[in-house]
Amino acid sequence: MIEIVSSTIAIRVRQVFAFLSARSFVRRQDGAAAVEFALVAAPFLALIFAIMETAFVFFAGQTLESAVANSSRLIMTGQAQTSGLTQTTFKNAVCSQIVAMFDCQGGVYVNVQNYSAFASASTTPPYNNGQLDTSKMLYQPGGPGDVVVVSLYYQWPIYISLFDGNLANQSGGNRLLIATAAFRNEPYQ
Repeated sequence: MIEIVSSTIAIRVRQVFAFLSARSFVRRQDGAAAVEFALVAAPFLALIFAIMETAFVFFAGQTLESAVANSSRLIMTGQAQTSGLTQTTFKNAVCSQIVAMFDCQGGVYVNVQNYSAFASASTTPPYNNGQLDTSKMLYQPGGPGDVVVVSLYYQWPIYISLFDGNLANQSGGNRLLIATAAFRNEPYQ
């Protein structure tokens, strides 16, 4: 009989301890911060990477704008025409303005066209089925007094897109960065 009572007491004690340990487990706060961080970490890191990629895209666009402004002065002042720069040598002058952001020789496309007036100038990028058509890139620096449009194009790859507010504006997940300068050539000799 003593064995029955002691085993019954032992079972009751185990039940009480199990109840108390389950109750204390529910009330414990030790791992709450880790669980909350695990729930918030992935969206937070995705947002940080998307912000960084957006910043890189805008910085790359500004670098391209600076390069077109500096290199188009060669055409506007007549230095490119009088020294006989070709499309390749002009592209090398453009690439000397771009230090480390791009694969300039393989990825930057230069389009230089001259017009008789600003009203007839076109800044529309040469597209073909949603892709940049590099076969339509020209090099026509014009003469004194001509209106010239210098455009630089670069296809920047986009890796992160959130909520379909994608930075890509081309098929294939690229963003076409365009930098353009329109000006009238000086009356050089």
